[in-house]
Amino acid sequence: MPSAGCASRSEAACAQIQLGIQKFSSAQFNAALEHFQKAVDLDPGDPEAHLYVGMSYFQQYVPGGESPENVRLAEQAIQALEDVLRIDAQNSTALNMLALLCYNMKNFNKAKEYQSQRIDAEPENPEPYFWIGVLDWSLCYPRRMQLSKDLNLALPSDLTNPDRLPPLPEEARLRLIGDNGSLVTEGIEKLEKAIELKPDYDDAMAYLSLMYREKVDLETAEAARASDIETADQWVERALEARKRAAQRKSSTNASRLGP
Repeated sequence: MPSAGCASRSEAACAQIQLGIQKFSSAQFNAALEHFQKAVDLDPGDPEAHLYVGMSYFQQYVPGGESPENVRLAEQAIQALEDVLRIDAQNSTALNMLALLCYNMKNFNKAKEYQSQRIDAEPENPEPYFWIGVLDWSLCYPRRMQLSKDLNLALPSDLTNPDRLPPLPEEARLRLIGDNGSLVTEGIEKLEKAIELKPDYDDAMAYLSLMYREKVDLETAEAARASDIETADQWVERALEARKRAAQRKSSTNASRLGP
């Protein structure tokens, strides 16, 4: 949770926040919410008070759940977190939670807006670059698969390469470029930036592989398609190597903690 220093808020508001944190820490989120809302009422200009309200709703939201109650919780969290941004436009915690809420609600374009704002606030943080790559893929992949299905091209022509679908007809390829071309380019650029900032970022490597597979169907030349597939396969290998190194580091750390 964010800091709960009281230097810049009233004694009454501080007391409510401290009580809210106690309830929040024991997972009593509705009780915590009551205290945090009182703190907002006492000091509407305090961004952290609004953030605590948003976090209390956020913790009760079930990602992907579509019940009216769950959607209401998400909407209330979004409203509280937007209130934070009206006071502190570059609050990275609020931006991150807003982006995650929109992602889980499948509002990918809005999630991208928040991740772009995170980049403005934290240009050296690899995570928002990664997330834009994930969101671009989440937009591109269903479009490509639906187009292939509509053209009866959703099954591989070579069963020894089940992940390689037949090339699209030219008219369909041009349509896919119009829908996905800029997103594929952006996704690759952002994922490469994430890896530049965090060289062993295995999740970014895995999604970069997926983005190169999206690029395959945008190509006209078979050589370019083959090159994209080769690059995708290389990034899969690099992701696996990075995960192996991470596992080895974790094992070494655990062993040192158990040492004499």
